[in-house]
Amino acid sequence: MAHIPKRKTIARDISWLSFNARVLQEAADPTVPLRERIRFLGIFSNNMDEFFRVRVATLKRMIQFGHKANMHLENNPQQIIDEIQMTVLNQQGEFSRIWEEVLLELKAQKIFIRNEKELNIEQQNFVRNYFEEEVSSEVIPLMIENIPVFPNLRDKSIYLAVVMWKRETALKKKYALIEIPTRTLGRFKILPSSKTDEHHIILLEDVIRFNLPDIFSYFGYDQYQSHIFKVTRDAEIDIDEDVSTNIIQKLEKGIKNRRKGKPVRFVYDREMDPGLLEYLVRRLNLTKRDNLIPGGRIHNFRHFMDFPDQVFKEKRHRKKPFDHPLLTERRVTDVMLEKDVLLHFPYHSFLPLIDLIREAAFDPEVTTIKITCYRLAQQSKIVNALINAVRNGKEVVVMLELRARFEEEANIEWKNRLEDEGAKVLVEIPNMKVHSKICVIKKRTKDNSTLLYGFVSTGNLNERTAKVYGDHCLLTSNQKIMADVNRIFNFLEQPKTGMNFLRDCKIVIPSPLFVKREMIRLIDEEIKQARKKKYAAITLKMNSLSDEMMIEKLYEAARAGVQLKLIIRGIFCMISENKKFKKSVRAISIVDKYLEHARVWVFHNKGKEKVYISSADWMLRNLEHRVEATCPIWNEELKQELKDILNIQLEDNVKARWLDNELNNEYVRTTKKKIRSQVETYNYLHKKTLIHRETGSN
Repeated sequence: MAHIPKRKTIARDISWLSFNARVLQEAADPTVPLRERIRFLGIFSNNMDEFFRVRVATLKRMIQFGHKANMHLENNPQQIIDEIQMTVLNQQGEFSRIWEEVLLELKAQKIFIRNEKELNIEQQNFVRNYFEEEVSSEVIPLMIENIPVFPNLRDKSIYLAVVMWKRETALKKKYALIEIPTRTLGRFKILPSSKTDEHHIILLEDVIRFNLPDIFSYFGYDQYQSHIFKVTRDAEIDIDEDVSTNIIQKLEKGIKNRRKGKPVRFVYDREMDPGLLEYLVRRLNLTKRDNLIPGGRIHNFRHFMDFPDQVFKEKRHRKKPFDHPLLTERRVTDVMLEKDVLLHFPYHSFLPLIDLIREAAFDPEVTTIKITCYRLAQQSKIVNALINAVRNGKEVVVMLELRARFEEEANIEWKNRLEDEGAKVLVEIPNMKVHSKICVIKKRTKDNSTLLYGFVSTGNLNERTAKVYGDHCLLTSNQKIMADVNRIFNFLEQPKTGMNFLRDCKIVIPSPLFVKREMIRLIDEEIKQARKKKYAAITLKMNSLSDEMMIEKLYEAARAGVQLKLIIRGIFCMISENKKFKKSVRAISIVDKYLEHARVWVFHNKGKEKVYISSADWMLRNLEHRVEATCPIWNEELKQELKDILNIQLEDNVKARWLDNELNNEYVRTTKKKIRSQVETYNYLHKKTLIHRETGSN
């Protein structure tokens, strides 16, 4: 990657592209199983789509509105967009190279992706029949030259652009568009094979290509060329300020308008007919300054995350989550009323969280369940348990963040379902998203007082993503912690007047405002110690570190001699190498099978270490514009467990990359034995489970 000029921080969007380059590295790694390499190509493609839909679109808005824009302005949006274009083109080239390698590897394993011109007679008949029976009814060609208003092309779809002509009148070419119906039919179709050890796959667009003469038979053409392209649109939801409409109406209108968002990227087959390309660019109102990206024959690789599994000989290596040793024989509620339990996903099973809500749903002494939800599973067992709680006469309060990006429609549906059952659903905090992952359950005791228990988590209440996202969840009945969680819910229920509830939190640190304030105070304490020539250290793990004030504070700490160890998965805007730092900063990123999603912060604190888990990254939006929850871990055993896991990650020399100033993404390589942190974390936690079984200890 090009040399980064001297500056105080690295531009957020350039840093994010550097993270996606790390995903691409996984796809390039020949030691990674082939199906996983294909999945990483899919993840890379999906990430890039989202990057353009959100970040590039935002930068374009900044340019459009200048300083009038109500947003945090980057130094020079146009310069950043130019840098993005250059970086993306380089990454696209690397992507194509890796895909060619993967194709060769697939062939070596006797897995063949066939296009419409590579089919034998049996396969041709199969494709013809499949088209007639399943596909033809889903295909509606658009003769785009005959349509006065150019059709609104869907953001997540791929399109086949077709050029047709008769051999004797080659100058009279006609253009058509076909949307590939991947939503209903999927992208891949396994073809018949005469050899049992071979697998042949055709993509849906090639099924359509094969049948183009039938689709357009009415016109009498005999020559066809076809090329795939896709359009990425601005995904920002503009919420109008009309006071007569509620948040649901505003969101529904915003979702509708999102579908017509301004194009921010046009990816096309570099072999596309020049006349057709020029025509499409003109009709989409794109210019050369827009992101026109030539690619290969195949686009929308995000579908490759669902590449057919059955064609691979070797079985999946991913290990199943196991039960937490304390939660195998007793009710979750009974255990956590006695002691704190820390769950580590995806190593531990997610079931205890579902069981906790289920148990509360039919416990006659439970009166109330309050919970925040940001991203839920498609078939959410959490929601089912909450509905059962309502039916059992419990008061259920759900803070459902309707503006969780790309989950807006799903969360509106969940809102309607929960409200239909009688739950109280909170949906709007003015100018703020609710990103905390918290729950409080209220239970009557024998002496008629109220007992509080519940959880504080770093991850979403989503049983599907809990299998692949690395997160921590504290199950606790500590009354001080739960009283604060209850205060956060009091704020959520009356946000206009309830800021004092957040101020009154004594143990759990809430955002907005208070996390930033407290973290700066803790960093200052470490700086004080370092200046006294005493040992001072901070270990931070999170997804993103981009808040300029926090970065400046970490610079101050490094200059004072505080030992900084940073594990940052994604955006990292800090300059980690500086001659003025008294101690070198160890900054790494781990990209592996699981998505590292946890936030864990450790402060040395004169030897009495303070350890926190949080839902917040150190980004301006999380610290100042979101409701987040940061919780201390007091139990010494659990503190040690978190520190052990962090130390394993800091020692990773297989999947860790250095986060240097030049964004080189070089792997951490040492002469020590190989440590792959996700494998070692699994072994560490699993060993604890086995020891518990053998000793029966609590």
